[in-house]
Amino acid sequence: MNPGKTRWSGWSVLGRAGIASLVIVLACAGAVAATVLLEVKKTSETFFEFSTPLSPGVKDALEDVSPGQPQTIMLLGSDQRYQDKKDGNPSRSDTIMLVRLDPDQNATAVMSIPRDLKAQIPTKNGGYVTDKINAAYSIGGPKTTVQTVRRLLGIPINHVVNVNFGGFRRIVNRLGCFYQDVDRTYFNNNAPPTASAYPYATIDVKAGYQLLCGQDSLDWARFRHLDDDFVRAARQQEFVRSAKDQVSASSIFEDREELLRIFGRYTQTDIRSQTAILTLLKLAFESSKNPVREVRFRGGQEAGDTFVTITPENLQKTIREFKEVKASGGGRQTRDTAKGGSAGSKKKKPKRKGLAAGLVQDKIGGENYTLNLAVKAGFPVYYPKARLARGGYISDGPRQYTLKTRNGRKYKAYRIVLKQGDIGQYYGVQGLAWRNPPILDGAHDTMKMRGRTYMVFYDGGRIRMVAWRTPTGSYWVSNTLSQRLTNRQMLDIAKYLTRVGM
Repeated sequence: MNPGKTRWSGWSVLGRAGIASLVIVLACAGAVAATVLLEVKKTSETFFEFSTPLSPGVKDALEDVSPGQPQTIMLLGSDQRYQDKKDGNPSRSDTIMLVRLDPDQNATAVMSIPRDLKAQIPTKNGGYVTDKINAAYSIGGPKTTVQTVRRLLGIPINHVVNVNFGGFRRIVNRLGCFYQDVDRTYFNNNAPPTASAYPYATIDVKAGYQLLCGQDSLDWARFRHLDDDFVRAARQQEFVRSAKDQVSASSIFEDREELLRIFGRYTQTDIRSQTAILTLLKLAFESSKNPVREVRFRGGQEAGDTFVTITPENLQKTIREFKEVKASGGGRQTRDTAKGGSAGSKKKKPKRKGLAAGLVQDKIGGENYTLNLAVKAGFPVYYPKARLARGGYISDGPRQYTLKTRNGRKYKAYRIVLKQGDIGQYYGVQGLAWRNPPILDGAHDTMKMRGRTYMVFYDGGRIRMVAWRTPTGSYWVSNTLSQRLTNRQMLDIAKYLTRVGM
């Protein structure tokens, strides 16, 4: 083994992203649940054969729920590494994510809790200790983690699941890999060898829209170098959102036995009865019509502070949004954008003078940055004539590459990456000689600007992506992982995308 590479225990649960594999299946399970219910006995036996139960004490911290009522599921991943296990060091929960299935709402809520959140953690002697919330796992395992989160949010937790990163890799590969819109290049090879006993894991994932398989998906989703808790959570949830949109009901049902074996082998859970599985499958079926919606934790972190904190007002807003989650849609309005229309409507953008606040015209800079790309790309290149005043282009230059699809077809592509200015926040322009990539399915709105008809994609009230098609390809502007660009900024950048040489 490479001495500079982090070693991960085969049965330690994944830091950051392993739980995403379970979210994908939970989000898609409803699509096939009606049929699976007919053979729930066989389904549960397959799962129980391979799965490992959590410690019995966890049940004491969970709350029962009547059939058909909303359920909140806690998904955990710990950061125990090979050396930790060898030395007998306790692990901490590297990921804490809540998933709420509620058929009465029009979305399935998914929320990541920052691992560095300041929390009161119950101890064995009946007292409390102040520490980062991920320490709850090392103090008392899943039971104490459930107690800590429940005390913080006041939300009943009905089930808890630990997921291993090996299952994440295998489930992604089994489902045929997923197209991901990667915001920037992620690279680390630990060379020269680091002096740290636990160096950052290696990764080599390039910027741009591409098909990511197991190991690359794992590396990208759990990347933890040069960003913070909130950026990592946003990246993980972006993976969950896009993967869920690409999983077909038939692929899950046709391969259900092998998928259950993988989940059983790489998960630990309190769900140990056919009744519990039946109740959860019924709820998944009722919720299957709803999209998955990320609920962002409204915490913050001061420079130099090791804790993430949240004010009482923001905590209540976060709890309310999680329980009363709404689906994304063009009709949502924020303080920085004109009123939108209903999903699928066509409208002209309201006329206004000047660029959105924070943007500048940069025709010369954009042309100079993309001139060589235009020569090599093999199809028309559009650059952002308007960009954020802060940040600017990354120094590596734009990426020109060939995208290979699941069926082996190849398309010319390029990615322009720009810095938003905050840690871990990058936005960009994607060009692709493919008119109908999966990412363009299901636009929330269409809007006409400067003779082009744009597709607009929202994440709650924020615009996540603005795209349009040409006779030979497709182009889009992607917001940062945390949706830092305002709606007006996103629309204006897309509006002024200009072909090189024009």
